[in-house]
Amino acid sequence: MAIKLAKALGAEVTLFSRSPNKEADARHLGATHIVISTDEKQMQDARNQFNLIIDTVPYVHDLNPYLPTLALSGTLVLVGYQGDLNLMLNSAPLILGRKLVAGSVIGGIAETQEMIDFCAEHQIASDIELINIQDINMAWQRMLKNDVKYRFVIDMASLKA
Repeated sequence: MAIKLAKALGAEVTLFSRSPNKEADARHLGATHIVISTDEKQMQDARNQFNLIIDTVPYVHDLNPYLPTLALSGTLVLVGYQGDLNLMLNSAPLILGRKLVAGSVIGGIAETQEMIDFCAEHQIASDIELINIQDINMAWQRMLKNDVKYRFVIDMASLKA
C-alpha cells in the first residue's frame, strides 16, 4: 500500500528489498526503482538519494544500512515495527547529514476518512488473497512458512457453509 499511495501522491518510488524476487510485483504496484539491500554496490549507489524512507518491516532489523541512503535532512519513518530495536543507531550519519529517524502510527477518524477518500478517488485497494473460513488452518501454516504474498482476507460468506 505504501508504494501505491506514494505513487498516487506523485512520488518517484524506490523499493528496498532483501530479495530480487519482488521486482516484478514492486513495478506492478508502482515502484520505479528497486534497490536490493543485500547488494553492497546497489546500496552504495543509493547513498544520499532519498528525502523520505518509509520502513514498513514488522520485525526487528538493523536500520543502519539505510541511513547513508538518506539525503541531507532526510527522514526514515518507522511504521511497521513497534518495539525495542535492540540495535543502536550509528549517530554519525544522523548528525553529519541532519537526518532524522521518526515513527508514526495510524491517524484518527478524520485522517482515516481522508485516506479512504483518497484511495477511492485514485482506485487504490489492498492486494489480498481471499480465503474461506474453512481454510484458516492452511492459511496459518502458510503464514508460518512465509508463503503469503500480501494478506489473507476471510470471505465472510463462507461462515454459512
